[in-house]
Amino acid sequence: MANKWVYMFSEGDMTMRNLLGGKGANLAEMSSIGLPVPQGFTITTEACTQYYEDGRKINDEIMAQAMEGVKKMEEINGKKFGDLKNPLLVSVRSGARASMPGMMDTILNLGLNDQVVAAMIAGNPDPKFERFVYDSYRRFIQMFSDVVMEVGKKYFEQLIDKMKEQKGVKFDVELTAADLKELANQFKEEYKNQLGEDFPSDPVVQLKLAIEAVFRSWDNPRANVYRRDNDIPYSWGTAVNVMPMVFGNLNDESGTGVAFTRDPATGEKKLMGEFLKNAQGEDVVAGVRTPMPIAQMEQEFPEAYKQFVEVCKILEDHYHDMQDMEFTVENKKLYMLQCRNGKRTAQAALKIACDLVDEGHKTPAEAVAMIDPRNLDTLLHPQFDAAALKAAQAIGKGLGASPGAACGKIVFSAEDAEAWKARGEKVVLVRLETSPEDITGMKAAQGILTVRGGMTSHAAVVARGMGKCCVSGCGDIVMDEENKKFTLAGKTFHEGDEISIDGTTGKIYDGIVPTVDATIAGEFGRIMAWADEFRKLKVRTNADTPADAKKARELGAEGIGLCRTEHMFFDPERIAAFREMICSDTVEEREEALNKILPYQQSDFKALYEALEGNPVTIRFLDPPLHEFVPTEEADLKKLAAAKHKTVEEVKAICDSLHEFNPMMGHRGCRLAVTYPEIAKMQTKAVIRAAIEVKKAHPGWNVKPEIMIPLVCEIKELKFVKKIVVETADAEIKAAGADLEYEVGTMIEIPRAALTADEIAKEADFFCFGTNDLTQMTFGFSRDDAGKFLGAYYDQKIFESDPFARLDQTGVGKLMKMAIDLGKPVNPKLHVGICGEHGGDPTSVEFCHKIGLNYVSCSPFRVPIARLAAAQAAIANK
Repeated sequence: MANKWVYMFSEGDMTMRNLLGGKGANLAEMSSIGLPVPQGFTITTEACTQYYEDGRKINDEIMAQAMEGVKKMEEINGKKFGDLKNPLLVSVRSGARASMPGMMDTILNLGLNDQVVAAMIAGNPDPKFERFVYDSYRRFIQMFSDVVMEVGKKYFEQLIDKMKEQKGVKFDVELTAADLKELANQFKEEYKNQLGEDFPSDPVVQLKLAIEAVFRSWDNPRANVYRRDNDIPYSWGTAVNVMPMVFGNLNDESGTGVAFTRDPATGEKKLMGEFLKNAQGEDVVAGVRTPMPIAQMEQEFPEAYKQFVEVCKILEDHYHDMQDMEFTVENKKLYMLQCRNGKRTAQAALKIACDLVDEGHKTPAEAVAMIDPRNLDTLLHPQFDAAALKAAQAIGKGLGASPGAACGKIVFSAEDAEAWKARGEKVVLVRLETSPEDITGMKAAQGILTVRGGMTSHAAVVARGMGKCCVSGCGDIVMDEENKKFTLAGKTFHEGDEISIDGTTGKIYDGIVPTVDATIAGEFGRIMAWADEFRKLKVRTNADTPADAKKARELGAEGIGLCRTEHMFFDPERIAAFREMICSDTVEEREEALNKILPYQQSDFKALYEALEGNPVTIRFLDPPLHEFVPTEEADLKKLAAAKHKTVEEVKAICDSLHEFNPMMGHRGCRLAVTYPEIAKMQTKAVIRAAIEVKKAHPGWNVKPEIMIPLVCEIKELKFVKKIVVETADAEIKAAGADLEYEVGTMIEIPRAALTADEIAKEADFFCFGTNDLTQMTFGFSRDDAGKFLGAYYDQKIFESDPFARLDQTGVGKLMKMAIDLGKPVNPKLHVGICGEHGGDPTSVEFCHKIGLNYVSCSPFRVPIARLAAAQAAIANK
C-alpha cells in the first residue's frame, strides 16, 4: 500500500495525536466512545510536511485519498458533494499536535455555489430557510476569500456595514434573505475585482484550495511566533480535518457554543461557557454578537443541554483533565465538533491538578507532570487586573522579558529613578539599554522598558533576578534620552508621564492600568511538595544580596549557585575605593585601596551566609572588565584625580586605556587575578573571615564556602589563581585558630575549558557551567548584538528559538556533557551545576537532569519553575 495520508474518524484514536493532530485524534476518540460527532476524515501531519517538501503543492496521491474520504463521507451521511438534490457541505479545519488557539485557519460551508444555493432554496419554501442559505453562502465566500485567497476580511466587512447602513439596521441577524443574496453577489464581485478571476464554483476545486490554505497557515507569521513562544517545532506540521457541516444558523431551534468543564481562570469545578442561538461557531469566538451564558441554554434547548452535560462528564472521566469543547445544535440535536485539554491560567492549573488528584483522576506524579512550569512565573509577580487589561489599548509591544505588571511615571536614568522613589513616586525606568551601574535605578523602579536588547540582555537577566517586570527591545520607540522624552505610536512621552508595561506579554499601555497583588495559594505549596519528592536535581539561586537570597529561600532554593561579587562594588563608597585601586601605580597602593573595600565585602558575605543558614554558597570572584567600573562624569573624574594626586587628564588617560575592542573576550574573569593577584587575595580574605565569623556564631550550621574562579581556559591559569586563594585562606584560618573547610572550583564558560576538563578537574573541586558565556563563545556571537540578526534566522527557520533563552543541546550541550564525562573519572568527588539563565528554563533543566548535573541555579523568582521542571524531568526519564 502506498502512504496512508487520510484517516476516517472511525480509523483513529487519541493515541495518534502526532499523525492526526490534536483535533483529529480527539474527533476520532469521541467517535469511538459513541459521542455525536459528524463523521469526516483527517489528512495527516505527514501530508503537511510532504506539501512543503513538494514546494507547497498537494500531490495527486494525497488529493486522490482526500476525494476517497469525501466518497466515504457521502455514503455515511447520505448526501453528495456538489449535488443539487441533497448537497454535502463541509468544514475544513486545521489541527496541530499541540493546541494553537486562533493561530491557524478554518473554512465553513464549503461546497456551496450558485446552483447548489438555488436548488436548496427550491427544495424548501420556508422564507427563513432561504435566509439561512444565503447567510451560509455569504459567510463561505467571505471566509474562503480571506483564508484561502488572502483577500483581506476588511473589504467584506465594509460591504456588510454599508448594507446595514442602507437598511437602517444594527445587527447582521436583522438583514433579510434578499439583503444577504445581494451581499453574496457583492462579495463575488469584490472577489473578482481583487483577484481578476471568478469565485470557484466547483466544490472539488474549493476543497483542494482550502486544504492547501490550512497547510499554508502552518507557516503564517502569527503561527511562527506562537510556536517560538511555546516551544513547538516547525517540523511537526498540521493536520486538516474535513467534516460535514452542521448548521447552528439553520433556524431558532439551532445554535452554537463553546464550553469548559471547569473555570479556566480559577479552576473552579463548574461548567463554564457561552451559547449563541441561530449562529455559526465563528460568531461566538469572534465576539460579533454577545452570547448567553451556557446555563441559559437549558431554557432554550432542554434536551440538548441535558445531553451536553452528560457528554461533559463522559469527556472529563475519559481524558482525566479539564476539557474545552465546541459544539453545535441543529434542530435541537447536539453535535460535538471538538474537544481538547483546555488552556488555563496558572492559578487554575494548580487548583485543577490538586482537585483531579483528590477526585481520583490523577496520581501526584501525573498532577506534577501536567503543569506548564513557565506558567508559574505569573503567580509570583503583581498582575494587571484582568478586566482593566481588556479595556486598555496597547500602544506598543516589546519582548516580555520578565513577567509581572508595572505602572508608574517615566524616568530616563537610574539616578532619577532613585531620587523619585525617595520622594515616594512609583516609576518606570525607560532606557535605550541598561548597564550594570543602572542596577540601583532598576531596583527603585516598578519596571524597566528598554529600546534595545533581547530576552537575555542585561536588563532582562537582572530584572528576572529581582522579580521585576521588564519589557525589552521595543524597537518602535524613538528615544531622545538627552531631552528626557521618547515617541511611540505617534505620541511623545516626557519624564513624569504615566505608563504601564506588561512583562508577560511585552505590551505597553498609555496611562495607569490597575494591578492586583500576586497570591500564592495552598495548591502551590501542595504541588511544590510533590515536585520536591520526585526531583533528583537540587535547585539553587543566583543572588547577590541577602534580600534576594531570603526571597529565593522562601521559594524553595537550597543554596546559592552564583553570587556575583561585582554587583557589590557599585555602592558609592566602595566604587570610589575600587576606582582608586584601578588608578594605582604600585601593588602597595592597590592593596591600600582594596583594604578599604575588604570590610564591606566581608559584611556582604556574612549577611549571605546568615540568610542561607548553613546551605551552600558559591561566590564567584570578580568577573567584568575593569572599564565597567571607571567614572564617566566630570565630577567623579575630579574626585578620583584628587584622591590619587593626579591630574584629571592623567586619570582620563588611564580610563581610556582600559577600553577594549571586544570586552567580552578581554581583560576579565580570572585574567584580572593573574594581572592583579591582590584582588583575589582581598576577596578570599573577605570570604573566609565572614565564614569563620558566622560559623562561630552558629556552630550547628554547615558553613563551607565555595569559591568560584571565572573564565578559566587553561589548567595552569587555574593553578596560579588557586594557589593565591589557598595560601590566603589557609593563613586566615590558621590566624583565627578556626576549623573551616572550603572548596575552590571553576566556571566552565569557554569551550577550551570543556575540551580540557580532564586536566582542569584535577585542580577543581566543582564545575559550574556559565551557559550565557559558553553559548556566546560556542556560537561566536555576542549576546548583546545577536538580537539584531536573530530575527532573520527565525524567519529562515535556521534557528527555532533564542539560544540564549533555551539551551542549545546539540552544540553547547555536547560541550557540557563532554566536560562532565572527562572531569568525573579524574575527580570522582567533582560536583557540577549550571548558573546561566538557562537554569530556569524548563527544557534546559530537563537536559541538565539527563546529563547528570547535581544542581541548577537560577534567579530567585524562577526557583519554583526549576523545582517543577526538575521533578518533571525525573518523572519523564524514570
